[in-house]
This record gives sequence, structure tokens and C-alpha cells, in this order.
Amino acid sequence: MQDGTRNSGNLWSGLALAALGIYIMVQALQWEYVTPEGPGPGFFPLWYGIAMLALSAVLVVSELARRSARGAAIDWKPVGRALSTWLALAASVALFKPLGFLVSFALLTYFIVAFMYRRPQKMAVLVAAASAAGFFLVFQLALGVALPAGVLGF
Repeated sequence: MQDGTRNSGNLWSGLALAALGIYIMVQALQWEYVTPEGPGPGFFPLWYGIAMLALSAVLVVSELARRSARGAAIDWKPVGRALSTWLALAASVALFKPLGFLVSFALLTYFIVAFMYRRPQKMAVLVAAASAAGFFLVFQLALGVALPAGVLGF
């Protein structure tokens, strides 16, 4: 029961994820891969970027094979939704430094809940605040790992 419009955004999502995977790999190559103590700070991001690039290639190739088999045109509505979510994620990452992780993650969560899932504003605010609070509790309090702080101090 495969709907032709449901997977039409796979090509563009795969290309966007491939670009993100390449960016992650390029950035990871600037860090040490192995240190005397073991894997360095570049080890995990490099392999994460490689995995992201490989899986996005599988997504693109499989979508191109499906598209040539069915000869369907692109349904731009799901493509637009996928790309807008990807753009929101990129904007969220860009806002880490000025606003801090918690605020930018809360804004990303709010966008996804309110605009992508079209839920009520109250619910979007609640989910965004709860998600940010959850990250704060787990990372800052429980694990003692400092999340990037912005001009507001958190």
C-alpha cells in the first residue's frame, strides 16, 4: 500500500542529509581522530557523518529507482515540509552560540510542534519548555555536562 505522494520528499531530504553529512565530516576532520587515551573528539562525528552520508545515498538511490519505475512527478508539499524542518534545524544550530542550546532547542521544538504538526500554541509552548527542561536536568544536573550557553546565561 505504497502512496506515491508520501515518499516524494525522499530525494530532497536525502540530498539535504547528504550535504549535512559532508559538512559534519569536514568539521570532524579538523579535530584529532585518535589521542593517546583513545578515540579523540573527531572520532565520533567523522563516523556519524560517514554513516549519514551513506544512508542518505541509499535514500536518494532508492527514491530515484522508485521514481523511474513509477514515472511520477514530484509532490512539492511534502518536500517543502521536509526542507522547512531541515532549515529550522540548521537555524537552531546557528542560534546555539547567541541564544544557547536550551533556548534554540526550545524554539526548534516549538516550530516542529506548532507549525509542522499543527498543534495548539499552548501545547507547543509546553512541549518546548518540557523538552528544554529535560535536557537541562539530564545533561547539566545529572551528568554535569555543560550545554552551550548564550547571552542569557543558559
